[in-house]
Amino acid sequence: MGKVKLIECPRDAMQGIRDFIPTEKKAQYIQSLLRCGFDTIDFGSFVSPKAIPQMKDTAEVLEKLDLSNTGSKLLAIVANVRGAQDASQFEEIDFLGYPFSISENFQMRNTHKTIAESVEVLQEILEIAHRADKNVVAYLSMGFGNPYGDPWNVEIVGEWTEKLSAMGVKILSLSDTIGSSTPDIIDYLFSNLIPKYPEIEFGAHLHTTPSKWHEKIDAAYKAGCRRFDGAIQGFGGCPMAKDELTGNMPSEKMLSYFTSAKAETNIKMTSFESAYNEASKIFKAYH
Repeated sequence: MGKVKLIECPRDAMQGIRDFIPTEKKAQYIQSLLRCGFDTIDFGSFVSPKAIPQMKDTAEVLEKLDLSNTGSKLLAIVANVRGAQDASQFEEIDFLGYPFSISENFQMRNTHKTIAESVEVLQEILEIAHRADKNVVAYLSMGFGNPYGDPWNVEIVGEWTEKLSAMGVKILSLSDTIGSSTPDIIDYLFSNLIPKYPEIEFGAHLHTTPSKWHEKIDAAYKAGCRRFDGAIQGFGGCPMAKDELTGNMPSEKMLSYFTSAKAETNIKMTSFESAYNEASKIFKAYH
């Protein structure tokens, strides 16, 4: 049934935790993930330490990682030009991830910029990445709905996909920021956008409640999506979401789904079990 890319997001899992996780512990956990066979590890972010204190040691974490025996690529989130410049200094980083919201309210909350300003920032980030021989993953946050009353419909998502494609975005991850996606919207967006933009690799960054994970993954996969973000045990998610049960898509659930769908994931199960146990330890201690 084909191959899927699984992106593990320890950064997303950790960033909202109030108690600071020691750099050594972060590096140890990410090292365990690097042995699993994930396509990409979203391992840290170059953003203001005031905005996200938990990620202030991303550069130090990177220094402690041994990348000699992994096929996984590294992704760092950036929220502005300075962050992109900082991340681009590191040869080990393959992808710069930029959260681009089609909700004016959410973009202001997330990056203190309007959508128009964010377009300019993304253009600069694309240029910085190109010069540094890196790729950009644009996250279309609020891609599946909007709780703030901003206009949202599938046509708006289509229009933004058109604009981002014209700017040169090659990887676009539709992000379900608050867990509001439904299988029919997931199916509609992916089954329409994927054939229309063959030059773009579409991803699904889905947040979910424990009972809804299967229907969401199933809808995205059957609609042609082959790139999925997740976090072991569903840790993290969006701090804006009102529902405490809404978290990241649990990687172990995705693995069980793709195993039964006979999709190839490249995941080494013994290494994954080991990383799963590491996650239990670290998140139990600091959550």
